[in-house]
Amino acid sequence: MTTKPTATADTATTGTPVAGTRALRFTAVGGFLFLAVCLVVTGALGLLDAVDGDGADDGFMAAGFWAVGLGAATGAAALINPRKGLVVAEYALGIAGPFLALMD
Repeated sequence: MTTKPTATADTATTGTPVAGTRALRFTAVGGFLFLAVCLVVTGALGLLDAVDGDGADDGFMAAGFWAVGLGAATGAAALINPRKGLVVAEYALGIAGPFLALMD
């Protein structure tokens, strides 16, 4: 006779361990600090391009700022509903901001 495993106090209703949920939320909060650094770097690259570069906007600078902003929205979604994909997307969008600014 086999018995079904029952939910314990350390699992959420979805079956995800609470410790994993806390770790994802902690990583998402850390992502906001990372996004703040990416925002400053993207802004600095924009100023450097305006002074030293051609000064023309090719659209990549705006896309870089949009990527950082969407990373913040994804981070907020990761805090509400912690999923690994959302946290990875938050960091990926943060990295995309300065890289897109470099392409301008």
